[in-house]
Amino acid sequence: MAGHNGRDAGAPADPTGPGSPAAAAAPDPRRWKALAVCLVAGFMTLLDVSIVNVALPSIREGLSTPVSDLQWVVSGYALAFGLFLIPAGRLGDARGRRPVFMWGLTLFVLASAACGAAQSSLWLVLARLVQGLAGGLVSPQISALIQQLFSGRERGRAFGMFGTVVGISTAVGPLLGGLIIQAAGADEGWRWVFYVNLPLGAVCLVLAHRLLPDTPAAGRVTPRDLDPVGVLLLGGGVLALLLPLVQSEQWHGNAKWLLLVVAAALLAGFVRWESRCRTAATQPVLDLSLFRIRSFRLGCLLILLYFAGFTTVFFISTLYLQSGLHYTALQAGLAITPFALGSGAAAALGGRLVGRFGRPLVAVGLIMVAAGLGLTALAVHLVPGRGVGWATAAPLLLAGVGSGLVIAPNQTLTLAQVPVVMAGSAGGTLQTGQRVGSAIGIAVVGSVFFAQVTADGWAAAFDHGLVVAVGFVVAALLVALADIAVARREENRLRTGNRPGTEDRLRTGRRRRPGPGRNQR
Repeated sequence: MAGHNGRDAGAPADPTGPGSPAAAAAPDPRRWKALAVCLVAGFMTLLDVSIVNVALPSIREGLSTPVSDLQWVVSGYALAFGLFLIPAGRLGDARGRRPVFMWGLTLFVLASAACGAAQSSLWLVLARLVQGLAGGLVSPQISALIQQLFSGRERGRAFGMFGTVVGISTAVGPLLGGLIIQAAGADEGWRWVFYVNLPLGAVCLVLAHRLLPDTPAAGRVTPRDLDPVGVLLLGGGVLALLLPLVQSEQWHGNAKWLLLVVAAALLAGFVRWESRCRTAATQPVLDLSLFRIRSFRLGCLLILLYFAGFTTVFFISTLYLQSGLHYTALQAGLAITPFALGSGAAAALGGRLVGRFGRPLVAVGLIMVAAGLGLTALAVHLVPGRGVGWATAAPLLLAGVGSGLVIAPNQTLTLAQVPVVMAGSAGGTLQTGQRVGSAIGIAVVGSVFFAQVTADGWAAAFDHGLVVAVGFVVAALLVALADIAVARREENRLRTGNRPGTEDRLRTGRRRRPGPGRNQR
């Protein structure tokens, strides 16, 4: 959600920023209708992260798709989505948010049509990559338009609605996908999971042209503004990291692990390049100075690990239920629905409670997710066979409620101490972490899952995949606990130091001067 309400130092001022004539003008009377268009488009692009999961078994049979391509159908979309968020945000700031929104949505609709018409697994994977790129173009324009259209409490309400869409869209995908496949048929229904975007996208395009406001262009866009070198280094590094994991069953021998060395070199080169960009004319795709802020640094790491864990649950659950237990796509979607219900119910509550409880609220949510997924694995052992869907309902509901207390509250806390001038880059970085985390999680958990299927069967594969997913969630919990511990130490240090006679030292950072006249300046 790369909402660019501010710019890096030296960039032209945002004509819609606080204190500007535009901000002081009367609010746009069509702003809530415009927000509705943005939320529908955002829901559609984020939904495609998970809606395809219930279609994977049908895709596998219809296109004779190898398991590595199934993983790329899911993780490739998330990776392309994440890598283009920050450059797309800059493009919208410079060329106008409405036209970039419409370009991205048009490309998304065309890529969806290409996905539905795919005649081979390679065709589908490439179309999904383009679809992910298009989603990355659309998403940052939404939060930037919210900044432009709303102010004060209205802006908080609008961002709260968008945060709820982000949380629910991923969780509800399997159910909607199951309903579509049930209505269109098991053989060709997977194609309609993509085709459904066509009429919805067309309506959004018409309404976007009528309702979204113009954005005064800040100037021409040059390649240096989009940091293509940084994007290529980051994308190449993550790709080299994912390849040996996704292709572990197809590539035999140990040579494939040399790609991890390549990944380390590319990512190190990315960090070095981004550090140099701060002193050059090129705007970095990732402002490394943001990571000096503890809450931002730990919040980004937390959400990357969390998305690597929780988004993979839908991937392995639908494969297990449909291919292992022969559930229909609708039955598989319904079996995962408790997670969506819990997440939706808790998302709004988390947004209200985060100001009161802070990071401990996120930690409680992570504990609930880990416990819910652990109980899900236990339920599979206690109630084997086709009764698994009923046995896992309560544990998945618990995990969903926990998820609702993690995503939106973590976003609020992670961005709370970020300077306004860096808000756009920070929001884009956070969203990039979510998508890259999803791609890494699918690669890691998917490789464990498919390796275990061939060895011990579907139930064992699901069990092992859940263990790895829970491991990612527990790692996110450890990050949250570390943030809480550091914050409490700082509070205790301030509390014990805030005694009479020390207030000036805390305020100025200097020791009090002894002797008479020490208060004179």
